[in-house]
Amino acid sequence: MKPMDELETMFAETGELDNVRALAAQKILTADIRQMMDENNISKAQLAKEMHTARPVVDRLLDPRNTGITLKTIAKAAAALGGHVRVQV
Repeated sequence: MKPMDELETMFAETGELDNVRALAAQKILTADIRQMMDENNISKAQLAKEMHTARPVVDRLLDPRNTGITLKTIAKAAAALGGHVRVQV
């Protein structure tokens, strides 16, 4: 296990470290999905259709502040874009 840097220590002391990590992970996920959409020239509406869901679900998925997206939704988006989800703990 790597030692915490000063910023992580500060967030841990204020009780915000888990939230900061979740937000960072969501931002990375959002960027990855947007990149896959761009590479495949797929719009939000097309992605929603491929996922068999509504457009607002895709909007929530692509909101970098929304950390409440389910793993199932992420997996459906990845599959619709020709990718897959890898989870590491």
